[in-house]
Amino acid sequence: MAGTLSVLHVDEVRGGNFIVSCDVLRMACDRKSLQIQSFTMNRHLGIAVCLLTIVGVLRSDGSLRSCHGQTVTSDSAAAIATGGQNGAVEDQGQLNPIQIENQHAGARDWQLTRVRLDDGGYRSPWIEGYCSKQSVRAGESIDICVSTNPVRQFKIEFFRMGYYGGRGARLMKTVDSVPGKIQPDPVIGEKNLHECRWSPSVQLTIPDDWISGVYLGRMTTKPEGTEAYWQSYVVFIVTDDRPADVLFQCSDNTWQAYNRWPNQYSIYTHPKGVQGPWADVSFDRPYGREGQYTGVVNDPLTVGSGEFLPFEFPLSYWLEKGGYDVAYCSNSDMLTPDRGLKCKAFVSIGHDEYWDLRQFNSAVTMRDAGVNLLFFSGNSVCWVTPFRSSSSGQDNRIIFRGGPYGGDNEYAVDRERIHGPFPHRGPDEGLLMGARNVEPVNGGGDWVVTKSDHWMFDGAGVKDGDSIPGLIGWEYHGQPADIDGLRVVGAGTAWQGGVNPQQWTATIYPGPKGNFVFNAATIFWAQAVSSPPGHTLPWSHWSRPHGPDDRVQRITKNLFDRSVGAAP
Repeated sequence: MAGTLSVLHVDEVRGGNFIVSCDVLRMACDRKSLQIQSFTMNRHLGIAVCLLTIVGVLRSDGSLRSCHGQTVTSDSAAAIATGGQNGAVEDQGQLNPIQIENQHAGARDWQLTRVRLDDGGYRSPWIEGYCSKQSVRAGESIDICVSTNPVRQFKIEFFRMGYYGGRGARLMKTVDSVPGKIQPDPVIGEKNLHECRWSPSVQLTIPDDWISGVYLGRMTTKPEGTEAYWQSYVVFIVTDDRPADVLFQCSDNTWQAYNRWPNQYSIYTHPKGVQGPWADVSFDRPYGREGQYTGVVNDPLTVGSGEFLPFEFPLSYWLEKGGYDVAYCSNSDMLTPDRGLKCKAFVSIGHDEYWDLRQFNSAVTMRDAGVNLLFFSGNSVCWVTPFRSSSSGQDNRIIFRGGPYGGDNEYAVDRERIHGPFPHRGPDEGLLMGARNVEPVNGGGDWVVTKSDHWMFDGAGVKDGDSIPGLIGWEYHGQPADIDGLRVVGAGTAWQGGVNPQQWTATIYPGPKGNFVFNAATIFWAQAVSSPPGHTLPWSHWSRPHGPDDRVQRITKNLFDRSVGAAP
C-alpha cells in the first residue's frame, strides 16, 4: 500500500530520548491519514511511541503498524527526523550521503569560548594556525601548523559543519596534548607578502568516512597554574568527485584577500593603494580578523575560520537540514570544470569577489553544459586573482589582484584608470551572472520583489513591491546584462548610511539546456535562510538583515528544487 512520511526536525535531545517536534507526521495509507504532533523515540531500545492516540498497533519489534498495513520502523522515523524536507524516506538505502551523515549526533560544544586578540586586534598569538591546503580528499593528508605564545600544549578538535539535529557540527576527531611552540612571523616579502613557513604541529590523514564538507579545527591551549585557556580555529574543506546534486563553492579566495594577519597585511593595505595590483597574499598564514568594515565579519569568536561562519554557514546548515545532496569545494578546486560538471547545481555563496580566470571559464562551461548556476552572493566575480605557487612550490597558495572583470564596461574601464595599470582584464561578469558589479559596491537596503509571477516566487506569498528588510548588503550587483530571456526579479536602492544611493538588480535567465542562472545580488542572502548556532547577524552602513524569513526560505527552496529536479 502506498504510504508517505514527511517532515520532522529534532529540536533537542534529553538523556536517551529524542524529543521530536513534527510540523506534520503524515502516514498516508489508502485514503486515510493520521496527523501526529510529536513522538519520543528511545535511541537505545529503538521504540517509537506516539504521544497522541492513533489507530494502530505498537509492535514488539519497535515498529508501528497501522490498521491498513503500513509499517513505520524506528529506524525510518529517525532517518526522516534528521534529514528530509524534500520528500519521503523509508529506508537507509534511499538516503543520500548528507542525510546519512546528519543522523550522527551533533556536538554540544564546538564554538569558541575564550578568544584573546593582541593590541593590533587582528591576531591571537596565544594560539593560531593554518592548514597546508585549502581542500583535501579522503585518504590524503593535510598539515596543521600552529604557534602558541607563550609555549603551551594544546588540543585540536575537528568538527564537520552541518545540521546535525540543530547542533550545527559533529565532532570527528580529537588530537590531545600536542606540544606547542612559538613559530616566527615571516619576513616581509616582495609586494608585502606574508608567507609563514611554520613546521607542522599535526599531520591529519582524512579518513575514508569523512564526507565532503567544511571542517573547523578548534584549538585550545592547556593552561598552566591559574591562567586561562585560549582558543582559535583553523578551517579546511573536504572535497570529493562524486556526482552530488549541489556543489557548494566556498569563497576562500575572498577570505584570504581580506585577511589582515598579522597586522594590516591584506590585499587592501598596500601603501600604494587599496585596490591596485600591489599586494600578494598567502594561504600559508592564519586567518585573522578582517577589520575593514566594523560589524560585517569582525566577531572575534570566528577568528581563524575566514568568512565561512557569518556568510556561508547559514546556507550550508539549511541545505543539510533539508536533506539536499550537497558536496563542497574551494575556489581552487574550480580551476577546471570537471568537478562542477558532475553536479546539477553550482552555488556561489556570500562574498565571492575574487576569481581566477580559470574559475570563470569553468563556470561558463558548466552553464553551457546544462548545470544550473546559483549566485546567492554579492560583489561576485569582481576581480581577477591569478593563483601562484608558494615559495616551496605548492600550487595555488598565493593570490594577487590582477585586474577587474567587466570587459569594456565603464565600471571596469574606470577601475583600470583609477587603480591600474593591471596585468589582466577579465571578461564581462554580467554575461555569466546576469548583472554586473557597480560603484559604489557596498551599502545596505531592502530586497524588493519586481516579478512576483515568476515560478521562483511560487508559494512565497509575495506580490510586486513587497520587500525583505535589510537583505541587501554588504555588497551587491547592479546593471543587468543584455541576455535573451533575462528577467529582473528584484530591484531597488542601496545606501551607504543614507548617502551615495546605488541601484541593485537581482536576475534570472535561461541556460541553453533547460537550466537557469540566478543572481540574488546580495552577500546577505543566506542571513534570511537560517541562523544556526554560532551565527551572528552582520550589518553594515547602518543597515542590517533581520534573520530567517519564510519568504526567502521558500524562494531558495524553489530554486534548489528546480535545480535538482525535485517535485514542488
